[in-house]
Amino acid sequence: MNLHEYQGKEVLNSFGVTIQRGIVAQTPDEAVAAAKKLTEDTGTGWHVIKAQVHAGGRGKGGGVKLAKNLDEVRTIAGQIIGMNLITPQTSAEGKKVHQVLVAEDVYYPGDSEPEEYYISVLLNRTTGRNMIMYSTEGGMDIETVAEETPHLIFHEEIDPATGLLPFQARKVAFNLGLSGTAFKGMTKFVTALVKAYESSDSSMFEINPVLKTSDDKIIAVDAKVSIDDNALFRHKDYEAMRDLREENPVEVEARAVGLNYVDLEGNVGCMVNGAGLAMATMDLIKQAGGEPANFLDVGGTADAERVEAAFNLILKDPAVKAILVNIFGGIVRCDRVAQGIVDAYKNMGTINVPIIVRLQGTNADIAKELIDNSGLDVQSAIEFQEAADKVQAVLA
Repeated sequence: MNLHEYQGKEVLNSFGVTIQRGIVAQTPDEAVAAAKKLTEDTGTGWHVIKAQVHAGGRGKGGGVKLAKNLDEVRTIAGQIIGMNLITPQTSAEGKKVHQVLVAEDVYYPGDSEPEEYYISVLLNRTTGRNMIMYSTEGGMDIETVAEETPHLIFHEEIDPATGLLPFQARKVAFNLGLSGTAFKGMTKFVTALVKAYESSDSSMFEINPVLKTSDDKIIAVDAKVSIDDNALFRHKDYEAMRDLREENPVEVEARAVGLNYVDLEGNVGCMVNGAGLAMATMDLIKQAGGEPANFLDVGGTADAERVEAAFNLILKDPAVKAILVNIFGGIVRCDRVAQGIVDAYKNMGTINVPIIVRLQGTNADIAKELIDNSGLDVQSAIEFQEAADKVQAVLA
């Protein structure tokens, strides 16, 4: 589950991470009121207006702007709120902006020049350990840094038996070239950041940039936070932060009926039970010359109601030219799945795309008879290759 910047900063701040302070606003009037409040609380004279959408690269799309007075706050907020923000991480249509974060200006003059760094905490899937990834090249796309100057990206792995050790936090500060007050501030920042990541059950914290201010404070200027969906039962307060407007509406609908669904960009709908079988099915579709249109796992229950809900979700995508149902009957009996498919098809009336059904496992032979004798426009298959051939034939 992704959080907005202002929500991510709330999580960070609750664990002692110093953040760029700000107030969220949904109208230009609210933005002006937020700016006045920030000036009163922080003394800031300028304000940064930031679009709140689940996408990076907002500045490149005109979603982050500096306001030097209240009139500019009102004007800029009015321009950003309601716009369709297009960034390198959105679709061509962009994402509609419903709210902005009015933040304090932290690039004020002082004894030294401000410096920007990149710091993230995430799981290294190769080693199975959490790690800190960081760079002196903050404010840039980390992918560009990795491609053009990989020697400027550092990694620090965290042993789960000991957690982050003090020398590791100091090593991060040292590699970023800090000293004195800024060095101490960075070690404290990194320690608090890792604690926030672990305690919130997050899958990623990305702070870009982390700023060393002109008076040597270390501040999170941005915050990209992803919470592990599987841990939300432990964090009801974080779950309440979910902004469904930012998520794919079909995926939201699937979650509401208990289906695991991920929207893709292909032409063959997939209905399976089990994540491993889903991945194998998507490979099968690609080998047959198609492209998977979705990942849809119906789980261990595949009755008529659940199958009908799955069909309806798949058919919301106009690009779907065929549906492949690939079920292994271990926990669930194949004949019950087959009956569910037949009942769902009859309840829905006409389905205007070919359906190939492969059922293997308990009572697979009975299931094939049910499908073949149903009188419906559904093709049955037993072997993986047979299903692939039938997918290829209907796409030809």
